[in-house]
Amino acid sequence: MNRLASSASAYLRQHATNPVDWWPWGVEALNRARDLDRPLFLSIGYAACHWCHVMAHESFEDAAIAQYLNEHFVAIKVDREERPDIDAIYMAATQLVTGHGGWPMTVFLVPDGRPFLAGTYYPPSDRPGVAGLPRILRAVHDAWTTERAMVVNQAAQLDAAVRREVTFVDHLGPSDEPVDLAPVRRRLRDELVARVDDAGGFGRAPKFPRPSYVDALLDERDEPARRAADLTLRAMAHGGLYDHVNGGFARYSVDDHWRVPHFEKMLSDQALLALSYLRASRETGNSEWREVALQTLDFVRHELATPAGFASSLDADAAGVEGSHITWTPDEVASVLADAHLDDHLEPALRRWQITASGNLDGRSVPALAPDEPFTTPTELVGVHRALRAARSRRPQPSRDDKVVLEWNAMLVRALFATLDVALVEEGRALLESLRTTHVVDEQWYRIGTGAARATASDLAWLIDAELDAYELSGDDAWLDRASTDAAYLLTHHWDGPVPTRDEPVSGRGIFESSDLVTDVLVRTKSLFDGATPSGHATAVRALARLGLITGRSDLLSAAQLLVELARDVLLQHPSSVPDLVAAAAYALDGVEVVIPGPPGPLSDHVRLTSMRSAVLVTGSGSSPLLVGREAGWAYVCRRNVCQTPVRTVDELDDQLHSIR
Repeated sequence: MNRLASSASAYLRQHATNPVDWWPWGVEALNRARDLDRPLFLSIGYAACHWCHVMAHESFEDAAIAQYLNEHFVAIKVDREERPDIDAIYMAATQLVTGHGGWPMTVFLVPDGRPFLAGTYYPPSDRPGVAGLPRILRAVHDAWTTERAMVVNQAAQLDAAVRREVTFVDHLGPSDEPVDLAPVRRRLRDELVARVDDAGGFGRAPKFPRPSYVDALLDERDEPARRAADLTLRAMAHGGLYDHVNGGFARYSVDDHWRVPHFEKMLSDQALLALSYLRASRETGNSEWREVALQTLDFVRHELATPAGFASSLDADAAGVEGSHITWTPDEVASVLADAHLDDHLEPALRRWQITASGNLDGRSVPALAPDEPFTTPTELVGVHRALRAARSRRPQPSRDDKVVLEWNAMLVRALFATLDVALVEEGRALLESLRTTHVVDEQWYRIGTGAARATASDLAWLIDAELDAYELSGDDAWLDRASTDAAYLLTHHWDGPVPTRDEPVSGRGIFESSDLVTDVLVRTKSLFDGATPSGHATAVRALARLGLITGRSDLLSAAQLLVELARDVLLQHPSSVPDLVAAAAYALDGVEVVIPGPPGPLSDHVRLTSMRSAVLVTGSGSSPLLVGREAGWAYVCRRNVCQTPVRTVDELDDQLHSIR
């Protein structure tokens, strides 16, 4: 039965026709396991995951392994990008069992969904030190058949541990003591500066780009922090992590020096890195960082666009070989340039992109810039770059996962807005408008545009943030109304406690990542710690605090402050585990309102060009109470209900903003 074929997820459709009788996650699959008295075999991955493809080809397409799975288990396939709530639960189980995590994730469950054994990639046969999947399957089947009590007891113990792990914030308590962000930021800055090595980045391989770490360093205007941020930004943009022929960033570097990437490209990485490079350009005046961001967004617009929004990822593989579409040999470059009558540019091209006979990946070279080369292609090599791009387009191309993730598209909207380029801002506005059509069914928000999975707290918080950006750019109250409506939806379906209102003191235990409309999860998780993307907790703090500041809604600001207070101990003791929350907390605890009534003009334009850690711009002639009684042509800078003297010139406004920074 081809149960996965109609899924929104390319990852699930990839497996719909292989010999394993895959079921989608849901009550039907759990009921079947109960009726057949079988354990569940849960495989979680995503479309651009290289080792997911390897395990699928080696094991799930193997007739004997598939037959054993079908006879003794109920097999479930989940796309972690479509269902991050399910992924979070079973990733916690995997980390508790093995001490590490990753994808593909392989988890064995009792029929009610509780895990009792977990791992990641298993080879198709035993290898030194690693049991093969067939051995694991037989051992689990034997234990289920002959030692059921042990399995059930193990499931009970692991379930209890998982529940503690995924609701970690519940074990923290709000403190009566206020959170002082100054020492938190200093500690975060000191930890990050200490972790940056000579090659840039934060720690040993595999090296992941961490835009929130770079942003935290940019927040601190001292020389060591700026030097660490600049080193990391340059290393990522000049090394092999960036695709110097076709644009865009790979997922991570497999080595310490950013030379060889894991080639998959994620929409979330492009959006978050573009935001960081744009901010770095504003902070430092380095125009190269803006060019990195613009070229990254150009890649997204040309390679990931779909009729419904922007696709989530490109595979690392092409024609079954990882990175084959990206790497080069000198002979291949010479052939391309000969055909383009650019032979005399061969040596400069090989030198610029460091393409050598020995290579750095299986005898081939991942293009990366030589130390003395600028990011922008020199005029004399523009033709070479075009020829290489054209030749690469004729190679087998990586698969694309066309599912449109609400969270990641909202991130992209914010990046397009942050360029302040008229055409790109309009593209961002159009995308933001379209999401209300593609991701809303019967007045309910969905993470994927087909109604396949309900929106998470992260989806909604990023959406609200993008709507607030649209308001700050235009002064159009329609965006403020939408942000307020979506904030009410977020709090109604995700707040743990009485829904905050204007009339009652705010109380609660945080934000559930899953909606209360989701009924097929073992436990509703709460995400506190930041990873490749900011946690739902941090993003909700930022969105609610910004909206509260702009609208004068004290209940929204109080909700954001409560979320900060719940995480007080983590902020003070482990700020590098919650860098996005550190940044978001500044809005909640130390927010600044810059009120400039009237249509866009030099004063509001100056604010948009200025990097402010925790400022909101209230503009236009709409309904915000902060606009009442204030005159167009003046700027009012306020913090904690205290306003500075109104000013009329850009220089005077800049002085006030500088004093606050």
